[in-house]
Amino acid sequence: MKTVTSFPREIVEHPDIGIVMPDGCRLSARVWMPADATDDPVPAILEHLPYRKRDGTIARDELTHPYFAGHGYASIRVDMRGNGDSEGLMEDEYTAQELQDACDVIAWAAAQPWCSGRVGMMGISWGGFNSLQVAALRPPALKAIITLCSTVDRYADDIHYKGGCLLNENLGWAANMLSYSARPPDPALVGERWREMWLERLDNMPFLARTWLSHQTRDAYWRHGSVCEDYSAITAAVLSIGGWHDGYRNTISHLVEHVSAPVKGIVGPWIHKYPHFAAPGPAIGFLQEALRWWDRWLKDIDTGVEDDPAMRLWLMDSVRPAYWHPERPGRWIAEAAWPSPTIGTRILHLAASGLSAGPTPFERIVASPQDCGLATGEYFPFNFGPELPGDQRPDDALSACFDGEVLGEPLDIVGAPHIDLSFVCDRRQANVCVRLCDVHPDGASELISYGLLNLTHRTSHEFPQPLVPGEPANATVILDQCAYRVPAGHRLRVSISTAYWPAIWPSPEPVAVTLHAGTLSLPVRPPVDRAEWTFPEPEAAPAWKIEQMRKASSERRIERDLESGLVTVIVANDFGEARDLEHGLITGSRMSERWTIRPDDPLSAAAEIWWEQTLSRGDWSIHTEARSSMHSDAGTFHVAARLEAWEGSERVFERDFADTVARQHI
Repeated sequence: MKTVTSFPREIVEHPDIGIVMPDGCRLSARVWMPADATDDPVPAILEHLPYRKRDGTIARDELTHPYFAGHGYASIRVDMRGNGDSEGLMEDEYTAQELQDACDVIAWAAAQPWCSGRVGMMGISWGGFNSLQVAALRPPALKAIITLCSTVDRYADDIHYKGGCLLNENLGWAANMLSYSARPPDPALVGERWREMWLERLDNMPFLARTWLSHQTRDAYWRHGSVCEDYSAITAAVLSIGGWHDGYRNTISHLVEHVSAPVKGIVGPWIHKYPHFAAPGPAIGFLQEALRWWDRWLKDIDTGVEDDPAMRLWLMDSVRPAYWHPERPGRWIAEAAWPSPTIGTRILHLAASGLSAGPTPFERIVASPQDCGLATGEYFPFNFGPELPGDQRPDDALSACFDGEVLGEPLDIVGAPHIDLSFVCDRRQANVCVRLCDVHPDGASELISYGLLNLTHRTSHEFPQPLVPGEPANATVILDQCAYRVPAGHRLRVSISTAYWPAIWPSPEPVAVTLHAGTLSLPVRPPVDRAEWTFPEPEAAPAWKIEQMRKASSERRIERDLESGLVTVIVANDFGEARDLEHGLITGSRMSERWTIRPDDPLSAAAEIWWEQTLSRGDWSIHTEARSSMHSDAGTFHVAARLEAWEGSERVFERDFADTVARQHI
């Protein structure tokens, strides 16, 4: 990545500008802008997050926001209320208050003497979500957004429920935020009020696992903030970006297909990171691409973005299965329209012999042990170790597999495959996972895409219907979007399982699903061997200046107790400790997770998660620990957490959370 130190306009930075909301709550903003912006006003770009601008997202903020400012923008990074250096309390994610605050910040920015009156909004993950949600509210000054790694449907395509299955990321994220938001503001910015603000924050800290478990169907709670409810509400220009190794792969396609405002999509081979420094490579010149977007919609400069293809996708070549890939070979392809008329459908049928061109009668029982899914990888890889899906053969051995013939020519799969299943189940509730794999000549199995479905949700996520044991039923499983070339000499494999641990929580009983028919629909694009698009090489502003106090490290392992049969997945990340060379704040963070289950007992599933956060400067230091856990019986989820906080060596806060939530067809 090229470091840019000289910009067209001189930059001035304000580390703490107070933006007071109508109810009197002061939000803290870090703002970069041209030094002469009052004489020559500029558009503003907002990023509105709970992730602590002072010490949380600072590494990526330093690379990004000064770059925009140097090219003629006021780049505004706001701590959401109840987080970082802002006042107030946080109740949940994407609340009406959060979105209204963002609208009020946009109105405030547009009214400043240094602003031209036009505003853009951007962000990745949380910031990508609320950029879309705020755009749907149509604040008058908001003209364009860039949303990365986000979703249009908070129920079906976030970290809570996928295909109606309970994602274990639901607990993981609740544990993370309990820890993350429990830290105080920086006394160097807020003064003596820091302790009062901190204790109030701790007293009102939510443990959101119970909230999210209380909404197991797609009800009004999830419809709020799901822009798929009304795509026409979005009138700002939308640039949507994602990565094939991220948990949010589908949003880009949904937005480009359904938004009527100017919209473009880009999907690379990346994990959950901004694409100017994301891996696997190749990274792209995201900041240059963003400037093309901002310049067109916020400055009325003809940058050609309107003539760009509707979708630019990294078509990934086949690779040897591995839990990490620093690079993904392939090429950029481009589609002028989406859905694309150049992409057709290839139909394959499940059969006793594997995958066949025509339907044939067969019967196949799927009854996976509960530890099927250990080759899944992380739902959100962050480059903290070997996090990608590995060789799928161990999971294939615990699944019903249907192999195709050896391919005589390359097969480019571009889009979302889906499979229609006819089956009989022996229980009232069951989950299925369908994986599409690329099988190498030596048998190695690489994951292309996968889909999940709680079979009680086969007709509706809002109104589940129990299965009738022994009665025939039908369901469609939609797999995630992908762009993948299966080379000649390889085979396709469809692997179907009734468990996918530790990605999803298991059904309350062991289940057997008997398949009688299945039709796989593949979106197939004519192969091309040349790149259809190129991006500039990555650029960024100078990196965050730090002194490393403790190195980061990561550990991932699977343990099996041969006597009890217990299988334990252990994830441990030490994110290190660093001192900011500008303001002197020392920050550190560590976490560990343990996911346990016995292959023959779904009710043995249990999770324990621990997080530690530290902050210090001179004689001042704080330390928080958050412990979260979950288990279930046949009818109930049991979640618990404990939050503790220390000022120096004195424990100043402790609180226990414990809740039970009835299972609803999950």
